[in-house]
Amino acid sequence: MTDSEGAAAGDDAGESPALPADLDAVRDALVDWYEADHRDFPWRRTEDPYEVLVSEVMSQQTQLDRVVPAWEDFLDEWPTTADLAAADRADVVAFWSDHSLGYNNRAKYLHEAAGQVEGEFDGAFPEDPDGLSELMGVGPYTANAVASFAFDNGNAVVDTNVKRVLYRAFDAPDDDDAFERVASRLMPAGESQVWNNAIMELGGVACGKSPRCDEAGCPWREWCHAYQTGDFTAPDVPEQPSFEGSRRQFRGRIVRLLGERDVISLDTLGHRIRVDYSPDGEHGREWLRGLLSDLADDGLVEVEDSGDETTVRLR
Repeated sequence: MTDSEGAAAGDDAGESPALPADLDAVRDALVDWYEADHRDFPWRRTEDPYEVLVSEVMSQQTQLDRVVPAWEDFLDEWPTTADLAAADRADVVAFWSDHSLGYNNRAKYLHEAAGQVEGEFDGAFPEDPDGLSELMGVGPYTANAVASFAFDNGNAVVDTNVKRVLYRAFDAPDDDDAFERVASRLMPAGESQVWNNAIMELGGVACGKSPRCDEAGCPWREWCHAYQTGDFTAPDVPEQPSFEGSRRQFRGRIVRLLGERDVISLDTLGHRIRVDYSPDGEHGREWLRGLLSDLADDGLVEVEDSGDETTVRLR
């Protein structure tokens, strides 16, 4: 069976939708569209796996226009894994918090991953997704992205944008396994770097929540199920919890404040991060200890009870 016949027949005995018969035309259209014009993020101009990893970790649930200056500042401060591994973790966490990059444990994991690269891999990154997954805090998506963008050695990337594209363009079922099959079927062998950049760009520029098919010159309009039917629904995506007033916001405030102080008492900390802090109130010591417990579990803070006083410091 030829590649085109396999595409038309569908994958795995009909478990995935039938793809267009001429997959080469589909692939060429997307790559040509991407290479003609795409957003010029600085990490797209490097194949340094460290620089790519930093961009991927920073980009998790953070708008890309905010990531650019943070990424540049981070690499100015710690330009290599050796520099990052030698840094004080408190400084790395403080940087993360100061740049509002969310979830400070990502800074901790990135610091530990740099130490692994230096200590366990002799300063050289693994080049495939399995090897990259051994690094602290690097899950399957991030490992595959770094393998793709740094080494052109990854599998098809499937993120929220890609799922939306596949769901609309090829009527893929709203099922993670199906998305993986369709994405893998579409990607040309040995071209993960350009392909994954291109399909993610398609989802970010032309096939967003509000599609811009004609305005962005979507290269898949002639094959797209949604374009032909006018049904531009998309897979359900969990809403990101509001940051304002969240535990995440107050954990960030704690880390920023501790980055400025060697040690601080529990109640002083409470009053500094919340105007309505009251030791015995709803947002009092019990609430604050819960936040500190989360941060301690992530290895970010130390809480010491000594006599009548409790003090807190960054680890």
